[in-house]
Amino acid sequence: MFETRHLFHPLKTAGEYPSQLNNPFDYEPHPLCRLAAEEVTAWIESDTCDPLFRSEAAEGKMFGVLVVRQQDGGNTETGYLAAYSGQIAGRSDWQGFVPAVFDYLQPDSYFKTHEAEINTLNHRIAALETDPVYLQTKSEITQLVKESQEAITRQKNINLASKMLRDRQRHETFLSGEEQMEFIRESQFQKAELRRIKQRYLDEIKEKEARNVIFNQEIRTLERERKKKSRELQQWLFNSFELCDKDGNRRSLADIFANTAFVEPPSGAGECCEPKLLHYAFTQGWQPLAIAMFWYGKSPKTEIRHAGQFYPACRGKCKPILEWMLGKELEPSMPDGNENGSAPEVIYEDDDIIVINKPEGLLSVPGLQTRHSVFTIFKERYPGLDSPLVVHRLDQATSGLLLLAKTRDAYVKLQQQFQEHTVIKRYVAVLDGTPEKGTVCEGVISLPMRVDHFDRPRQVVDHGHGKPAVTEYIINKVEDNKTYITLYPKTGRTHQLRVHCAHPDGLGLPIIGDRLYGKKADRLYLHAEHIEFTHPITGKRISFACPPKWWHTATDQSITQRT
Repeated sequence: MFETRHLFHPLKTAGEYPSQLNNPFDYEPHPLCRLAAEEVTAWIESDTCDPLFRSEAAEGKMFGVLVVRQQDGGNTETGYLAAYSGQIAGRSDWQGFVPAVFDYLQPDSYFKTHEAEINTLNHRIAALETDPVYLQTKSEITQLVKESQEAITRQKNINLASKMLRDRQRHETFLSGEEQMEFIRESQFQKAELRRIKQRYLDEIKEKEARNVIFNQEIRTLERERKKKSRELQQWLFNSFELCDKDGNRRSLADIFANTAFVEPPSGAGECCEPKLLHYAFTQGWQPLAIAMFWYGKSPKTEIRHAGQFYPACRGKCKPILEWMLGKELEPSMPDGNENGSAPEVIYEDDDIIVINKPEGLLSVPGLQTRHSVFTIFKERYPGLDSPLVVHRLDQATSGLLLLAKTRDAYVKLQQQFQEHTVIKRYVAVLDGTPEKGTVCEGVISLPMRVDHFDRPRQVVDHGHGKPAVTEYIINKVEDNKTYITLYPKTGRTHQLRVHCAHPDGLGLPIIGDRLYGKKADRLYLHAEHIEFTHPITGKRISFACPPKWWHTATDQSITQRT
């Protein structure tokens, strides 16, 4: 049982122990990790758990367990350590969980003292920015800017109308010299009037801005001071945050990240479960055997996390740290790879285009770790092509129809069709689970997306900075805790269908076999089964369909055609 009085929690089991630590970035949880996770979860939900801890955890938190072996004299005992990412209710020292690597949140600490100074600056800046005189003047300036734009627009319209009238009169009527001069004077007056309007409003705006000069100067001074103090405090934290590796060596976050692409540690680096667990184990001289991280509580609104599901370590924050701590490169294996797998099937080919059925696991274009791809296969088959060849892409794990261009002219015209969204694509997928009661059988999912900068290639939903992503769907069949679905992407974002299916604000059901947003399986059950486009040379509208075998046998409802 999970015992809060101790950090080492014994494991009473007759199961086999792992021979070496698993890769935190690519793993299937060891049975002992699953057992440890069950004990932690049971404790959180028990009456012995502090209500504040349980309440905060229920809002959504990543927990981690590390199975370790400790030696006390001649005795060897196996148990596990538990941790949570960041803080819970502002604390890094809840009993039963390994403490923070560097607890900078203690009262009266260097961090808290200097953080209070920064907060004081924040309050002073806020007080200036909300001063009634300052706000009133800003409001008056905003109103003047609006009035000036309207007045300038009106005068420009007057000037334009007068010019058009003068031009028509010059064209239709003979004008005397005096009349010509009158037209010139009128034009000069109107141009001068426009300049006077601009200058009048400019002078009024400058006059009002002068009232806020002192406010603005003080605000800018305080902001510079705040930035300097924040920078200094951040650097102090990075230098003070030291971790222990497997050999007992210590190194600061600043030194660990110095030679990485980040240069400086990302915010929150070193506060994830993995560094906490390994650091504590190494400081105690205990041998790590297996590690796993699982989500507890509500799903977040951005990244995809489901209660009770295990997840790999994040690349941006954890990879440099864990590689240094463990003394080796930690790259995920390539279970989706297809180095020696089936070749793509050619569905259609002419002098200009090729339509293929890409097998799952084959890259569309060469990647960082492998060159084998649709691109390399067909470049070897047609070495003389002047075309970039691959017009669009499918994820490595996704199978289905892919369009290739054999000439540059065909490539450019097909690319234009994709940009103008005139290409119609249809996918089929099998989701892990059944829809919640009330979910409509067909609808539209609109969730903007962007890449997770600290955990590429994972994507997150971001309503503030994400790019629009829209998917139409039809639920075809629900059977045996699986949902068979047809998907129509209206935009082409990376992992769009996978995220829209898995995210709680989408369907809340990951595609079976989705290693990033769901659980591993024998494959990713996502297939591009239909594509329709205009032939780039003949101009004829053509379409191709190639359903997967698992769709033929699993569904008995016809797929609705959509445009």
